[in-house]
Amino acid sequence: MKKSIATIVIIAGVSAAFADTITNSTGVVQEKKSKWESNASLGFTLTRGNSDTTLFTAKILTDRKTDFNVFSFGADGTYGENSGVENAASAHGFAQWNHLFSERIFSYARADGLHDGIAGINYRATVGPGAGYYFLKETNTTLSAEAGVAMIFERLGTNNDSYATLRLAEHFEHKFAGHGARFWQTFEILPQADDFNNYIVNAEIGIEAGIARNLSLQSYIDDSFNNEPSSGRLKNDVKLVTGISYRF
Repeated sequence: MKKSIATIVIIAGVSAAFADTITNSTGVVQEKKSKWESNASLGFTLTRGNSDTTLFTAKILTDRKTDFNVFSFGADGTYGENSGVENAASAHGFAQWNHLFSERIFSYARADGLHDGIAGINYRATVGPGAGYYFLKETNTTLSAEAGVAMIFERLGTNNDSYATLRLAEHFEHKFAGHGARFWQTFEILPQADDFNNYIVNAEIGIEAGIARNLSLQSYIDDSFNNEPSSGRLKNDVKLVTGISYRF
């Protein structure tokens, strides 16, 4: 599955870079270049004594914004044990390219890859295009919505499946000026196009506060809901993560 996630991210990245090259090579419009902005976060919980648990989380996000394009990539993983028994094992990666037609209207292409051994998801790959709109686009505050279509290819337990879905998503972020702090929230729903009873919801809400130069303390809640989960699994998975984030 790690190879599948890496392949999705690489293909999307190459496609975005190629499209950016075409835009600049025409000589019609030259975009202002900007640097990549990245942050990596780590969380670790260890208990010994009456309980014997280990939980490790890691996440990396990077993006680059130009006059007409936004390139975003990310990967995260979780691993945990309870008394020597694995109770968390997931890996996720995504790539997204937004092309702006105006200050607020944009199109996007997105690819996601997921593996979650505890939830019985051997792999789930989601790929598709769509359109978006910025309701707020200020220096420290953004609010956008996206609507599109996608194809899902997945293996739940021993069952392979693929189907078309709709995709609705919303993103909000506010950066507190002068404090190195921010608040963010995301929501995404993917209903199967010909069976709305089969749908997936992903949501996240978090806050980050600066503690030193380029270092911050981060805490967020991640919720994944699958209305038709793998056999014998629960529909909802929630995790609360607290860790250290480094910006570079």
